[in-house]
Amino acid sequence: MSQQVSLSSKSCSHPPLSFNSLIWWGGPPGGALWARPTPWSALGCASAPLWGRISSCGRFSTGPRRPLLRAAALLSAAALAFAQPPQIGSSLLNQLRYRYIGPVGNRVIAAAGIPGDPNVYYAGAASGGIFKTTDGGTHWDPIFDGQPVSSVGSLAIAPSDPNVVWAGTGETFIRSHISVGAGIYKSLDAGKTWTLMGLEKTGRIGRLLIDPRNPEIVFACALGHAYGPQPERGVFRTGDGGKNWEQVLSVDPNTGCSDIAMDPANPRILFAGMWQLELHTWNRTSGGPGSGLYKSTDGGATWKHLTGSGLPNSPLGKIGLAMARRSSRVYALIETGDGVPYDGKPTDRGQLWKSDDGGDHWELMSYDRNLTGRAAYYTRCAVSPDNESEIYFMTSAFSRSLDGGRTLTNMPALPGGDNHDLWIDPTNGDRMAVANDSGFSISVNRGRTWNRVQLPIAQMYHVTVDNQVPYFVYGNKQDGNSYRGPSNSLSGGRGGGGEEGAPGEGGGRGAIAAPFGPISRSVWHPVAGGESGFATPDPVDPDIIWSSASGSGSVGGIVTVFDERNHQARNVEVWPEQTSGATAAELKYRFNWEFPVMISPHDHNKVYVGSQFVHVTTDGGQSW
Repeated sequence: MSQQVSLSSKSCSHPPLSFNSLIWWGGPPGGALWARPTPWSALGCASAPLWGRISSCGRFSTGPRRPLLRAAALLSAAALAFAQPPQIGSSLLNQLRYRYIGPVGNRVIAAAGIPGDPNVYYAGAASGGIFKTTDGGTHWDPIFDGQPVSSVGSLAIAPSDPNVVWAGTGETFIRSHISVGAGIYKSLDAGKTWTLMGLEKTGRIGRLLIDPRNPEIVFACALGHAYGPQPERGVFRTGDGGKNWEQVLSVDPNTGCSDIAMDPANPRILFAGMWQLELHTWNRTSGGPGSGLYKSTDGGATWKHLTGSGLPNSPLGKIGLAMARRSSRVYALIETGDGVPYDGKPTDRGQLWKSDDGGDHWELMSYDRNLTGRAAYYTRCAVSPDNESEIYFMTSAFSRSLDGGRTLTNMPALPGGDNHDLWIDPTNGDRMAVANDSGFSISVNRGRTWNRVQLPIAQMYHVTVDNQVPYFVYGNKQDGNSYRGPSNSLSGGRGGGGEEGAPGEGGGRGAIAAPFGPISRSVWHPVAGGESGFATPDPVDPDIIWSSASGSGSVGGIVTVFDERNHQARNVEVWPEQTSGATAAELKYRFNWEFPVMISPHDHNKVYVGSQFVHVTTDGGQSW
């Protein structure tokens, strides 16, 4: 969010100075928090005649703890004297640079590597672009920040040419707050430059396949935006490197592609899972008559709907697929109704099916819901390249079966939580990379140990600042808590964060020179709250931080008060009732996932929060 104020200056002879304090989330350069101050020298002043900053809620401060009345007077005077904002040339604005301030981030949903090369990996973030490492995960560079979309749902590297990299945009791991994509991108120089290759209306591309014999042949598994019927859903194929696309599999406008798999020994054989899905702000409808399993034996030109022969009966939901490299074995994770009636009709039960004859006959292998978890948010599996019975399942946990899915074995170590994608080196089953909500994890010993990498891609819901000098920044981080961190480390040197355009130095998104200095990840810390909502410091006493959130406690309706002096927090929820599994009609108060908390600008002891009602407290949350 950005707010700008025009200020007059008697020490400057040119038009009034324009002061701009900007906090950016979710766009270029993507993820985490970025501060962009206006340098006075860039605007023609040798010094700053009036120092100040704008907070995210409109407060202006000219020094530590100065009265807000002075700020209001300055703002009013400036607004009256200068109705029109000053015109600043692009040459001056181009001198401004983004500065990464933290915190480190979380959600990665796509993983890719180069067979036989243990140094190169690509990570696709849910809303932070693409990162690449060329030294086995020690250093990472952002390579997609110049594109107008930041959600990367799938990655693929041409088996015949590692310089050819494809990226499908949009999230297909569905929950209530996810990002939509804007087409498919291609790089011919290992990620240095990218070109949009179409499919802009497909919304979400969850899997890409490249023909190992011909890098010009690519398949895109497009789910669609899923907010309603649309024709741009299904399987798309190009035979000329993305210049032209053909929709080779389409069921109906309500159904898209959830997964696609290619026979490693015969790329003309493909399997596709089709998923009927519709999203709304209040719920989602997963499954229906459109969902099903399809097979092609002619490189995607024609498809056969597979039914019977051991497969569950319709209606079905999301489908995840995996194929063995050295046999005709196919695995299908299929969302069923688990016997619960759907639209008044009975449903099948089961989670995992296996075929040993290329899809002609199927065997139910497991009823274990741990294989899929929350089906819409997970439902992905992968087979070891050297053992057709060793299969991995990505859910909130990371599971493995050594007997074709009949039973699960304990992993010696875990890559993280909320796992989404797994890439295994086809030439070395010991080497793998996992994309999950904790970041990006690499193992070179078949999962016995993991190198967990956190990238600067934190998904921050909202941003506020306090009135201290230097000011502190507050926000709620997805898969974390409410957080507090400094806007300036007050130290010189290099490293830590970085300016846009200088990637790779110092371990962040580039190095920065004094006087900014590095902001260590260790100086960011939780201030209670939760992963969504707001974190708001008291305007009089910034050591008191109010947060709203969802995800724990009452699940929908968390309110906390944190004291920075002793790091103690209190839960002061409006209605402390566990709401998991309850319908909206059963709830006394219906709190949105990111419901607001607001401190009165007239009385800092008066705090408001909102459900379907507005609630107020004047005693620190003891009563509402």
